[in-house]
Amino acid sequence: MTIRLPFRIAAAASVAALALTGCEGSGASADASSPPAATAEATATRPTASPPDASPSPAPSGTGPSAPAPPSATADPGGVPPLGSRGLQPLWPFTTLAQAEEWQRAYRSGGHQPWHLDAEHTALAFTRDYLGFTEIDRVTSRRISGRDARIGVAPTGPEGGTAAVIHLVRYGAGPDAPWEVVGTDDTTFSLTTPAYGSVARSPLTAGGLITGVDESIAVQVRQPSSGTPLGTSPCCTPGGGTDQPWSVTVPYSGARDAVLTVVASTGGHVATVERFTVTAVRTR
Repeated sequence: MTIRLPFRIAAAASVAALALTGCEGSGASADASSPPAATAEATATRPTASPPDASPSPAPSGTGPSAPAPPSATADPGGVPPLGSRGLQPLWPFTTLAQAEEWQRAYRSGGHQPWHLDAEHTALAFTRDYLGFTEIDRVTSRRISGRDARIGVAPTGPEGGTAAVIHLVRYGAGPDAPWEVVGTDDTTFSLTTPAYGSVARSPLTAGGLITGVDESIAVQVRQPSSGTPLGTSPCCTPGGGTDQPWSVTVPYSGARDAVLTVVASTGGHVATVERFTVTAVRTR
């Protein structure tokens, strides 16, 4: 299945504490992240690009079940379990449950931004437009179970394997609750430090395990309300072997949002980014 997303989405809105039916998410307001409706392709769909009107896992490094819940997690209207009850944090595209519900109302009244109901579109938009990995433009796997989805993404090319498996959950109540990114399912490349859902301060120490040959690891700290990274590690940390530890320190500044995204990537053999992993940290 191939999906190409020739568009850019700027991240928006400050992040607040949030609760959702399978997970929390971070991101922009209902109008802030807007890949438009898709058109049919041979085996997949492709959204047509239009600029947004605002800028905005096994257990994944981003979705560890033992992660601390936000202190204010309470049941949402309609009996939806809070995100924190699953140890999940919001990454993208909505920063609060209120924003997700605002989009639902707009969708119900006028079919606004239907791509939020497509887990594949949301996963690719997160990768290309929030993380900035523009070479990653196809879906390699799709598994949806209830209100959870796992979407494998990769760069185009015969040698490009799956770069990451994105974990998404439905954010809010009802069958039209939008998809929200909460982390990645990691195998040969993991980001285990800082702990998922922990409170982070600058400088941030990031690390995990990697399997590979002549790997070159880069780390960024991002937030939905900023179009550029808050901090980037010096390029680049070497890695390789089988399940070998890696570690790098990243200073950052300008954090406003309640949840930040820490993303580590490696590549350089057949694509700039061949594998990546993300985790979520809190600023308070």
